[in-house]
Amino acid sequence: MVKGISRQVIVVQSPEPDMFEQAIFILKDKAVGVTDEELLRQAKGLLHSSRKKKRLSLYGPVWACGGALVTAGVWLLTALF
Repeated sequence: MVKGISRQVIVVQSPEPDMFEQAIFILKDKAVGVTDEELLRQAKGLLHSSRKKKRLSLYGPVWACGGALVTAGVWLLTALF
């Protein structure tokens, strides 16, 4: 069903066309007084920031190994005494 509501959108071509063809941003009604260049810059900035590769987080595995070592050490000490 189509409603008779008109919305302002920005369509940005994807920098990596192998996965996505384009991105569509729907503007809020509050976006008054912002220049077209600023809107396009923010939309492209969002695309580029989402494209950054995620860093491999080692905090979880490091704490898990540390906990395992402490547990093994405590177990070994209680078993020997």
